[in-house]
Amino acid sequence: MTHPLAFLAAWFNASWQIVCESAPYMVIGLALGGLLRMFLSPDTVAHHLGRGRFLPVFKAALFGIPLPICSCGVLPAAAALKRQGANNGAITAFMISTPESGIDSIAISYALLDPIMTVARPVAALISALVAGLLENICHPPRPQLVMFSAIACPVDNCCDGRNCHPDRHRRHHGLGEKAIAGLRYAALDIWGDLAVWFMAGVLLAGLITVLVPGSVMNSYLGGGLTAMLLMLLFSVPLYICASSSTPIAAALLLKGVSPGTVLVFLLTGPATNLASLTVLTGLLGKRATGLYLSSLVVVSVLCGLALDWVYWGLGIQAQAVVGQTAELMPGWLEWVAVAVLLGLWPGPLARRLLRR
Repeated sequence: MTHPLAFLAAWFNASWQIVCESAPYMVIGLALGGLLRMFLSPDTVAHHLGRGRFLPVFKAALFGIPLPICSCGVLPAAAALKRQGANNGAITAFMISTPESGIDSIAISYALLDPIMTVARPVAALISALVAGLLENICHPPRPQLVMFSAIACPVDNCCDGRNCHPDRHRRHHGLGEKAIAGLRYAALDIWGDLAVWFMAGVLLAGLITVLVPGSVMNSYLGGGLTAMLLMLLFSVPLYICASSSTPIAAALLLKGVSPGTVLVFLLTGPATNLASLTVLTGLLGKRATGLYLSSLVVVSVLCGLALDWVYWGLGIQAQAVVGQTAELMPGWLEWVAVAVLLGLWPGPLARRLLRR
């Protein structure tokens, strides 16, 4: 029997290794996410999602892929788009593609997984979002809606409301340097504030899986195939987890022998579905649209998982042999700088969460 202190030390070492490997890519993803916030107007996003049956779905799915919004933050964003005139198909596509992917989760996937999984994740997210959104608008064509005037206040410091000044003047209020600084501030306070607690939980759970769960157990029940993916659905559909925090868990599952396709099912359904979001979605879109949302997501996730397993089999690649190798290309000094940045940013969100509780 393992001594408790030895177990805790092994757990800490496994979790710390995950933090070190993922920190540079998490910092890069946060910075890109903050810059997207400054240079991508919410009004522009809302304007393109309310006219037509098919084009808004494609636009919503593409808009959602790079946005660093997790499952807890996509609900109010979707509600705002609904008020601004976006149709149900566009909202469905946005709610699937946004939490399943994002600049931050793509970056950390590159660090902890492998290039094939890094590409497969946003591609599968896009496919699942398109299928669900198009089915919704085909089965229930949207009615013409009046697109409301959305909030276009200055994202840097709210110096103007965007309505009472000319657009050219509005764009010249702040230079690139000010926008970049404001974007980094937004990434450190808002984006990281939403992700910090969940990312820590994901890292700790991944370390626990690495230490506690024998690889033979994972190989026996989740080694691959349709049955393994259906079992993963039972675990991941009700789970409340964001895309970034699910990635360390996915890496730990791969190292324990879970097939890449089964892990992809977890990465797609975990962030996009949970009991809380499904309840809110029912109130936002209705029971029929929510049922179509969930059923299409489940079917497409399993099909993408089976296709990914076939790709690995066809290429003759063992996922366990290449997981995390990309992170080894990062210079050691840069890794330590990124770890220091994350550790410096962590206390604020944790303290705010404790104070709220």
